[in-house]
Order: sequence, then structure tokens, then C-alpha cells
Amino acid sequence: MRSRPLRLILFALLGLTVLIVVIVVVPGLGRVEDPGLEPAFDAASAPPLPSRVRIPANPVRNAWFGDLHVHTSYSTDAFIFGVRALPDDAYHFAKGGTIAHGAGYPISLSKPLDFLAVTDHAEFLGTARAANPDVPSVRRPLRDILQGGNRLDFSRYWAESVALMTSGTFAAFGENRAAGRAAWEDTIAAANRHDDPGIFTAFIGYEWSSIGIHRNVVYGSQRVPNRPFSSVDSRRPQDLWRALEAQNEAGQPVIAIPHNMNESGGRMYPSESIEELVWSKAEANLRRRIEPVSEIYQVKGSSEAHPTLSPNDPFADFEIIDLPAYRGVSGGPDGSYSRDALRLGLELSMRDGWNPYVLGVIGSTDSHNASSPIEEDRHHGKLPVLDGSAGIRSGEALLIPTSATPGATWGGGGLAGIWAEENTRSSLFAALKRRETFATSGPRIRVRFFGGWDFGPAMLSNPSLLRDAYRSGVPMGGHLPTRNGSAPTFLVWADKDPSTAHLDRLQIIKGSIDSTGESYERIYDVAASGDRSRDPETDLFGPVGNTVDIPNASYTNSIGAAHLEAVWTDPDFDSARDAFYYVRVLEIPTPRMSTYDAKTLGIDAPEPATIQERATTSAIWYTARR
Repeated sequence: MRSRPLRLILFALLGLTVLIVVIVVVPGLGRVEDPGLEPAFDAASAPPLPSRVRIPANPVRNAWFGDLHVHTSYSTDAFIFGVRALPDDAYHFAKGGTIAHGAGYPISLSKPLDFLAVTDHAEFLGTARAANPDVPSVRRPLRDILQGGNRLDFSRYWAESVALMTSGTFAAFGENRAAGRAAWEDTIAAANRHDDPGIFTAFIGYEWSSIGIHRNVVYGSQRVPNRPFSSVDSRRPQDLWRALEAQNEAGQPVIAIPHNMNESGGRMYPSESIEELVWSKAEANLRRRIEPVSEIYQVKGSSEAHPTLSPNDPFADFEIIDLPAYRGVSGGPDGSYSRDALRLGLELSMRDGWNPYVLGVIGSTDSHNASSPIEEDRHHGKLPVLDGSAGIRSGEALLIPTSATPGATWGGGGLAGIWAEENTRSSLFAALKRRETFATSGPRIRVRFFGGWDFGPAMLSNPSLLRDAYRSGVPMGGHLPTRNGSAPTFLVWADKDPSTAHLDRLQIIKGSIDSTGESYERIYDVAASGDRSRDPETDLFGPVGNTVDIPNASYTNSIGAAHLEAVWTDPDFDSARDAFYYVRVLEIPTPRMSTYDAKTLGIDAPEPATIQERATTSAIWYTARR
């Protein structure tokens, strides 16, 4: 049971190593300076943490922004690729502090986060760090690995890494329970040290990673098990669900959050039984209890929608990473995107009477640098050696083709937005469970979404709007009570991130079922900035325009709006058909992080040079009477 996951992990790491070493050219040819590497971090001169104000509880809830997917050097892959930061560093960074990037330079956020979960890989947790404290090649900062003119000498670095990965200590990872226990205890202690109710929430968590299907496990209190449940224990997600269900019953509140669905080859949201997963009503309800939300935006691409699955959605091509195969798993978008899963859930409900895919959404980063690289203009990558500088990300500081490193396909991260009464573990965790959550691609866009049967057109101007919306309707993540006859009405409004771009439009995405049991989707533009006409065929607004100056990596807020709102009634409602509705908010175009890199390096920006950042809410569901 233990040997196969170990062999698969070794095979994946060694396969990438061999690929890079084979195609590397003679070190030192055509060196180009990489000004993306900043001066080395000096902890003594780092600024203090910004002061924070304790915010009192709000019965109609505030928006809180954070990251539920961050790794430190306790994760084997992070350690091997040069990361030395620990959970304390990750929480310090999230609270607004400055830490050392794995490449040795200082990194910080322009404004702190409200919450964070350190989610190091449960598989061989802490073992690489404990087993190899004195290996020079992986302890050497990236800036020292970069030779002369800052070209990355993979031939030297990877040769030394191969020696590490094939050493006896690495091969014995599965047996080092002591290292895992020590790392888990330190993870728990760090979260408890940094948790500051009302000011900053530090969740305890870890990542369970099987082949092509990954989950972040997040606890709602300080009551946690003695050790994480890893894919070394079982590679089957249903065994993870059962283990976590037992923990919930034992008073250890916990959920699991799927991520990287776009790399699952359809195995994250299957329509049929796979790998001994026999779908039943009980199994579907178990998954719904354990996995209330999924992570749809992160460094390794978007998992909300795909152009092949949504050909009539002009904005479905956002940060798409198409892989023909992933770690031996066949590629393809079916069953790998959240909108597709929502549609599939409607089909399964009509066909079988149960729906495993009642899922909300969040964003996060999957950073392995104990940080959250969410700001396009100060992006610092996921892993030091693979995308830790502007030169490496662009290929200007590589001795190999950029396409040979996975970092060449990565982008910026995402954030989890949560509507909760207060910034505490219990309040935020309750909101995650009820799916009152939204995902952003990085900016702190605030979006609210309510559905109801008795909302009038004047609701948005009502001084008691929020109190009335909660009393007579349901928020994002909720279920509309069944009613025949009239169509539901939805209230939606969004406010821009004060420090980023204006908003382009508000959209409502609807999914429903036709008479044959097949699902379909429709995109509705319910509000837009400026005075724009609609396309007569799609009924969608025309483009907002583009103020991006690509060579200078800049833009202006001379277009778009700071606030958008709408009261919308479904014009195509059929009370006999199940449906879901969710909101997507788009910003105006801004420079992508690769465009900021190009400006730093003095080169032409690659395509796409611009990005329309966004926020996407959890759905509201309607279930017809059977």
C-alpha cells in the first residue's frame, strides 16, 4: 500500500528531471541579466507588521479574503525546489509581514489577508527537510544557483537534485513517521500561535494528494487528529471522506476542498463509477457533506469553465491550461471544471434522484513559497526553481526551452472570499460549510448575490436591503424553496477592489435541464458599465474597451465602473426543471503578470498580454417538485 504512491511520486519528479537534463545546452551560452531577482532579503531591516483593528461581529456579514492553499518546506516538492520557509513564515506573510522568497529576495503583500491555511502535503510530511538538512544543492538559494549573468544552470542543479531524490533517505520517506509527527505538531502550533479572533484567522490544514485528484483538508477549530490522513493511507477519495466523516463525528470539525480539477482528466467530477467509487445516494450525500466548496482559481489555471464545454461563453477561456495527459491520467475537460460538475449534478439528480455536485467555490494560490502570489504587478511565482523570477518565467534566464518547465504555463493565484459575521475560525468555517463563498482571481472584488420569490425592483435602494434579503431570500450557496408559477428574482451587486481596476460587467450563469434530461447553460449580462449596446444574437454587451499600455505595463480606470448592481428575473424559468444560478463579475482589462515581467526584462510581452480579472460566486439552486 505504501510503495506504489512513493514510486509514483518518484517517477513524476525523476521524469521531469530527466526531461530537463536531457535537453539542457552547454552552461554559460548567451547569458542575459535577470533584473527580476531583487536584492537579498535582510530580516533585520524588514518593516514591522501593519497594525490591525479588531472588527466587531456583523449580523448581515462582512466579506473576508484569504488563502486556503499554501505550502512550506514541510512539503517534499517545495523543499526539493529550494523553499526553506516554515508555517510561521506563511502566517507572518499573510498578516502583512515581509519574508524571504525561496530565491532569497524579500516578498510581501500590498495589504494583509484576513485568513490563511497552511496546507502542506500529508504524503511524507516534513520528511525531506528532516532527512536532508545539510544537502548543499537544495539549501543553496536560487540566486547562487544562477550562474554569472543569471542564467539558470539546470545541468548542475538537477544533477545534484537527482542524487538527493534517489538517495536512501529519500527512498525511506514512507517509514519516517517521527518527521511527519513533528511537522504536523509544528503546523498545529503555528496556526494556534497566529490565530487572533476578530483580526486574523489561522486555520489548521493539510493537502491530501492522489494521482490527478487533490484535496485541501481544513479544520474549523483547534481540535484535530494526531496525524493527517494521506494518500499513503488510501488513494481513494471515498476513504478520505469516510475518515473525515469520522473526525467530524468525534468533534473535529473538518471539510475537504478539491482543487486542480483542470488537471484531473475527468476524475474529479465523474459521471460514472471509477476506481471502486460506486455512486449511490449515501455516497453522494457524504461527498456533499465533506466537500461543500471547490477551488476554481489558482496558480495552475482556472477550473471554472472551459471553451470546449461552454462554446457560447466568450469569457470561458480565462487562464486555461490544457494538458494532454497528467501523471499518467488521460487529459480532457469533461468532469474537470466546476460549471460542468454543476450541470452534471442536475443530470444525475433527474436520472438517479441524487446530486453529489452541490458545490460552492473559492479561489486560493497553491503557492509553495509560504506566500500568496496574487498581485500581478508583484508576482513572485509558485516554486523558486520553476518560476521564481521574471527571467525564469519568461525563459530569458533559462538554458532550456521555456516549454520544458511547468512554470511556463502558470499564472497568478486566486483568493477565497467568505461572507461571515466575524473573522474567526468558527464563523468562517460555518460560512464555508453553507457555501456563502466566492472566488476571485486575485483582486478583492466584493460581490453579493441573493435569490428569492418576493424581491421587488426597488429592493436595492431599500435601507434595510441586507436584512430583508436574508429574511425573505437565500444568499449564494443556498437553495430556493420550491414554488410553482412565478419566476425567481435575483439581487446582485459588486464593488471593485479599491486598489485595482474598475468593473466591466455583471453576469448570471444559469444551468438547467431539458425534457430529455440533458443539461444546458445560458449566460446573461445583467449589468455593465458605460453606455453599450447588446449583440442582437447573444444579447451580451459589447467589449468594455482596453486602456492597457503593454510596453509600459500600465492601465487607467477611465473606463468601467466602481460599482455595478442589478435586480434580475429569469425570463426562461420553468418551474418543472431543476436549475442553478451563479454570478461572475469581470474587471476591465489590465496587464497580466507576464507583461509586468516583460517590462522588467525589457522584452516584448507574450500573449496574452492582458487579463480580465474576475470574481465568481457560489450558486443558488432551485429544485423542482418531483
